[in-house]
Amino acid sequence: MARKSSNRIWWIVGGVMAILIVGLVVAKQAGWIGQEKPIEVEFATVKRTDIIERVSASGRVQPEVEVKLSPDVSGEITALYVEEGDSVQQGQLLLKIRPDNYESLFARAQASVNSSKASAEQTKAALAQAEARLIRAKADFDRNKKLYEDKVISAADFEQIRANYQVAQQDIEAAKANIQAAQFNVKSAEAGLRDAAENLRKTTIFAPVSGIISLLNVEVGERVVGTSQMAGTELMRIANLNNMEVRVNVNENDIVRVTRGDTAEIDVDAYSGTGRKFKGVVTEIANTASGLASASGSSLASSADAVTEFEVKIKILNESFQDLMAKKGKKSYPFKPGMTASVDIITDRKSNVLTVPIAAVTTRENENKEETSPQPESQNQTVSNKPVRVEPIKEVVFVDSAGYANVQEVRTGISDFENIEVTSGLKEGEKIVSGPFIIISKRLKDNDKIIKKNPEEKKPGAGSKENAN
Repeated sequence: MARKSSNRIWWIVGGVMAILIVGLVVAKQAGWIGQEKPIEVEFATVKRTDIIERVSASGRVQPEVEVKLSPDVSGEITALYVEEGDSVQQGQLLLKIRPDNYESLFARAQASVNSSKASAEQTKAALAQAEARLIRAKADFDRNKKLYEDKVISAADFEQIRANYQVAQQDIEAAKANIQAAQFNVKSAEAGLRDAAENLRKTTIFAPVSGIISLLNVEVGERVVGTSQMAGTELMRIANLNNMEVRVNVNENDIVRVTRGDTAEIDVDAYSGTGRKFKGVVTEIANTASGLASASGSSLASSADAVTEFEVKIKILNESFQDLMAKKGKKSYPFKPGMTASVDIITDRKSNVLTVPIAAVTTRENENKEETSPQPESQNQTVSNKPVRVEPIKEVVFVDSAGYANVQEVRTGISDFENIEVTSGLKEGEKIVSGPFIIISKRLKDNDKIIKKNPEEKKPGAGSKENAN
């Protein structure tokens, strides 16, 4: 009885093993085991579309023209005729500075001019007297010269008369020199008078341009400092709010694509809630990087790793906000200086070009590298100092070939936020791998087996509504 039970167990074990062997053979033939597991990827089709290349940047809205007013003279503000936000016209009276000291200086300078003119008249009178003395001395000289020749007077008397005549001549020259000096004194005093009058005039400040008082820094009774050599206390700013611009900083990698006259789309944060965008045009591009124009050598060295940016000015076209002007009225403007804005500068535009998703293009090193410096065959052989020639990195995409990824080198052109132009290497309608980006850039290799990713599969890090709740 025990022998029969033992045989039955062996039969059962043998049957199970046979079934396992048959299952393994079937699974291998079906490809269930023993083959490479395909990589799940996303696919896209090479197609033709329009591409608009953009450069994005952010900055602030500022008036195209904004004048900062500072006084040329110091003193106390005695009258202020404008408030912040007021509209002013060129030549309009804005404020006054106490003129007492400058009036005293003007009166003193005027008195100095009068004194100099009186001295000049005195020198003219002195010249007339010297000319009269010269006439009399010359007559004495001529008369006594004949008497001396006739031996009527002594030589000593004649020498005295000649000396008097020569002194009279020198007095004329001295009088003329005094007149010139007096005239110079008059001119100096008149210059001082003009300077005093100008300083007195500068105590009354008028608007140099028409515009809006965008900033007012002073009040009546405040003392301000003014100098003619440098900027003094900033009194106020006058801006033309009809003509506004956005000043943005563009990275050095993008600035080479921006040119004057490029159009731009402007999104002002104050109007972002309404979805309103404004049109603009690039009017000015800085030639020197921001912050480096006046930087010293030491600061340049310390900021070598900092991001280099260039300022670009973009004029906001008036026709893009005329409707807002009509709503707000003539005395109100849709933009205020200092508003935050972001811009998309359109640097290039192409229609009906061959494109692929920008994530589908990656780079690979060329495997066919050649070394130009030979290796030494013996210890006595010297190694060549010639550099090793390294092939450049190439741009590639992965083309779907019957379930396998084939590397295809391509050349690219302009790009937007989604697509990139392909100038060579692909044909319209080809099926390529478009994602995920980490797989394309790092993991995927030539001839890897690929399969379409299940669109319903949750992405890493993404949660459902149930989990969120």
